[in-house]
Amino acid sequence: MRRQDIEKVLIIGSGPIIIGQACEFDYSGTQACKALRACGYKVVLVNSNPATIMTDPVMADATYIEPLNVERIEQIIAKERPDALLPNLGGQSGLNLSLELSKKGVLDKYGVKVIGVNLDAIERGEDRQIFKDTMTRLGIEMPKSEITYTVEHAEEIAASLGYPVVVRPAYTMGGTGGGLVYNVEELRTIVQRGLEASLTHQCLIEESVLGWEELEVEVVRDAKNQMIAICFIENIDPMGVHTGDSFCSAPMLTIEASVQDRLKDYAFRIVESIGVIGGTNVQFAHDPTSDRIVIIEINPRTSRSSALASKATGFPIAMISAQLASGMTLDEIPYWRDGTLETYTPSGDYIVIKFARWAFEKFRGVQDKLGTQMKAVGEVMSIGKTYKETFQKAIRALENGRHGLGFAKDFNRKSLAELLELLRDATSERQFIMYEAIRKGATNEQLFELTRIKHWFLQQMRELVELEEKILQYKGAMPSDELLVQAKRDGFSDKYLARILGIKEKNIRLRRTALGVTETWHPVPVSGVENAYYYYSSYNGKTDEVPVSKNAKKVMILGGGPNRIGQGIEFDYCCVHAAFAMREAGYETIMVNCNPETVSTDYDTSDKLYFEPVTLEDVRQIYEREKPDGVIVQFGGQTPLNIARELADAGVKILGTSIDSIDSAEDRDLFRHMMERLEIPMPESGMAADIDEAVKVANAIGYPLMIRPSFVLGGRGMEVIYDEQMLREYVDKAVGVTPDRPLLLDRFLQEALECEADALSDGKDVYIPAVMEHIELAGVHSGDSACVIPPISIPEKHLDTILAYTRKIAQELHVVGLMNMQYAIEKDKVYVLEANPRASRTVPLVSKVCNTQMARIATRLMLGTQISELGLGPKVIPHFGAKEAVFPFDKFPEVDPVLGPEMRSTGEVLGLASTFGLAYYKSQEAANAKLPTEEGTVLISLSEKNPAAAKAAKEFVKLGFKLVGTEGTIRWLAENGIAGEVIHKINEGRPNVLDAIVNRQVSLVINTPSGRRDARADDASIRKAALKYKVPYLTTVAAAVASAQGIRAARDSAGGVKSIQAYHADIR
Repeated sequence: MRRQDIEKVLIIGSGPIIIGQACEFDYSGTQACKALRACGYKVVLVNSNPATIMTDPVMADATYIEPLNVERIEQIIAKERPDALLPNLGGQSGLNLSLELSKKGVLDKYGVKVIGVNLDAIERGEDRQIFKDTMTRLGIEMPKSEITYTVEHAEEIAASLGYPVVVRPAYTMGGTGGGLVYNVEELRTIVQRGLEASLTHQCLIEESVLGWEELEVEVVRDAKNQMIAICFIENIDPMGVHTGDSFCSAPMLTIEASVQDRLKDYAFRIVESIGVIGGTNVQFAHDPTSDRIVIIEINPRTSRSSALASKATGFPIAMISAQLASGMTLDEIPYWRDGTLETYTPSGDYIVIKFARWAFEKFRGVQDKLGTQMKAVGEVMSIGKTYKETFQKAIRALENGRHGLGFAKDFNRKSLAELLELLRDATSERQFIMYEAIRKGATNEQLFELTRIKHWFLQQMRELVELEEKILQYKGAMPSDELLVQAKRDGFSDKYLARILGIKEKNIRLRRTALGVTETWHPVPVSGVENAYYYYSSYNGKTDEVPVSKNAKKVMILGGGPNRIGQGIEFDYCCVHAAFAMREAGYETIMVNCNPETVSTDYDTSDKLYFEPVTLEDVRQIYEREKPDGVIVQFGGQTPLNIARELADAGVKILGTSIDSIDSAEDRDLFRHMMERLEIPMPESGMAADIDEAVKVANAIGYPLMIRPSFVLGGRGMEVIYDEQMLREYVDKAVGVTPDRPLLLDRFLQEALECEADALSDGKDVYIPAVMEHIELAGVHSGDSACVIPPISIPEKHLDTILAYTRKIAQELHVVGLMNMQYAIEKDKVYVLEANPRASRTVPLVSKVCNTQMARIATRLMLGTQISELGLGPKVIPHFGAKEAVFPFDKFPEVDPVLGPEMRSTGEVLGLASTFGLAYYKSQEAANAKLPTEEGTVLISLSEKNPAAAKAAKEFVKLGFKLVGTEGTIRWLAENGIAGEVIHKINEGRPNVLDAIVNRQVSLVINTPSGRRDARADDASIRKAALKYKVPYLTTVAAAVASAQGIRAARDSAGGVKSIQAYHADIR
């Protein structure tokens, strides 16, 4: 029964998207908000991430976009007075914060009950020593291990266990700070890092179970102690690769029923002892040789695995967990198969595969190597009838330009010996390398010895290679009908077959269709609700099992595929709002996406969800089956845009801005001609297909210049080039440059203020809710720059110019829906950098700061509504929203944490306040780089010494900070009348700048890098040390000026908290 003693529930979100904690918590938090409100409770939500659906004002009764720390949450509790806190839906961040609130007495002080979990029990799960004692009592084996609080003790433990050993810090997620170590040197480094990352400054040193099977069970328990196992997940990569990076299947495909029964029994004992109400993920290792099972860890909360388990089984774990936390029990919730949920068992005649997506290419100098610390930035999930089909479906869903396993990179050109050498370490390319190794004659035994991937999986891959080799005998022609039918059943995509055979994809499609080889559609029933399903396709099904409505008002929305740097949750936000707006307008909505972490793939976001790769082959077959009125491609980022032209050519009706318009904005040449015609200035530029052309263009434009490949998202491959040598290096490394896809070279605008405008257009009228000013100057990718709305330093005349240019361009491109414009102001002149007539990552941000639901309005415009009908007018925004990007540099310690034109952030936070200074301060606080408000020492090292830098230094002196810096910087400051102390550079003697950071003698580092890579080594060590020792560091003068304003504002008052609904009420 629903609890009557509580009325208002506080939910803590997980904060910005980082590696190890991604948008699966947006999905679980959104589900929980819906479930609790449906039960009649009021919901107060706090989260610092503006890009989520969860932080939309419609999801909770009061929504606070505030930094996630004890002080801010206490302010919110004091203001809102919730009766209860639900702590297990905000990932590790939410859980750690709830524990801190409890320990500091905040919850008792305000009489807030904790529901869903017992916090003492969480300690039993998260505190390594308590957990070990509990397991011993339950008779469940753990890897041999000991707790340590010091590096010295860790060395003793490792010596007694024998190397390799695993280091696991307590209270962290995504394996943060931990790792597998093979010698005492590595142990010292990793334990030191782990102790710093841990909330309780403790690490577990554990025997290595490297190469064992890694198995997971997802359990749900209620207040009556009724327990059900939702999903059994088999990690195909063995122990040694973090589960977030691991390729895995549900159900388990090679694990005997007797072992699964033991896992379930152990999982039930553990969950009962810890007393979690709702979902828990339990991870085990199994040694197939000795049959030993050991518990690795539990997550007494919704996790990445629970999002996967939910989507794999149709069991909405977060929604059910929220209902159970509110007092309901499993026997009160409906189950489509057998009455109510306490009788639930996993079922279904399908296989689910999860495959991770990485971003190693974004980080110069980083090693592509997988271990016990998670590195993936996203994932895809595929559903099919056989393992081969489902595996290949996952590969084609990855959005990395590969539509099958063969011929990736240059692996096919390597010898067997070279390929086997590449398999010694687990990497993101492992499956692709294995495929070519099999082709070159590797045996299953050789591959097993190197990878510990089981023979069954290797044999499945071998059969795919053998079939592909038979198909390749038909190169340049259509394979035999028998082979074509077999290839489709085994998951080979049309595009991949066409590519390896050297024929047209269209011909493959026509031939297989003539043979009657088309996808059949099958349902995944949803538990816990009546009559709900989502759907998947197979080439191995007998008949279609999915009804199709004859509804004339039907629209299909294409999602964004896997999260990756440059294309994150913001695009999912747009797709979800499109589905909501369509439904309100009376349309039947069809969503197509393959990302298990998102709200768009929740069963009730749209009327119909096809859990499918967003590729031409899959989308086309859904379109032909459903016959919708039209398709929305402009919300899912680059993924749907990559296939939009082919869809349009196939007769698919694209809603909103036409593909021709999108292409003419993407094509730099066409766009430049359009700007010339409209008399709108752009930086001088040119295109080059080879080094000679590039040198010629560079000499004409002049250095420095910005270089990039055409058609990319997230600034992939962009760099600022300072001289011909750098240019030659870049062109040498550039791949896939052709006359069709040339390199683009633009004059780099120096010391230019960058800004952007988001617009809504119906094809004629244009509405621009806001101009956003970047804090960092041009040269830092817009996704990585801090920004503020409304702008703080752009003169009125330039704002008028920006609005006029935006209107002109939107009208010229006949934009229907959304458009994002990027500008730079150099020497009092506004230049257009680019136009994106589609959704951009700024949409949720502008929507929340300005109270303009951009994605919803854009959807209505696509359906034919005119701007004049919507009553949109100019708004006076009395507050400031400062966005700050969040980076994964802590996961890649060898990378220089410096900003540039290529996007490297994984997520973002928002600071809201009545002044810019305070909003910026809160954004830094939310990004875990809290600025020092007490007087202290600032380490300053500048490569660009200009008036703005002198102004920033003066501000810090006025604030009472002491300045220390390297000789050149201090001398230059003295010339500008600013006092400072000299400190040694790294190679000039001790104590030096690094010692000052390590000894925590500085409270802030301002270190602006030189654009030239060779000059960065010394600077890089300063930045890496600041990151490691958690000293806030700034790499641009603009950020230093903003930080000084922030510190000043925070000293006057650290600011209160205010809900987004209250901010919106103040907009006039």
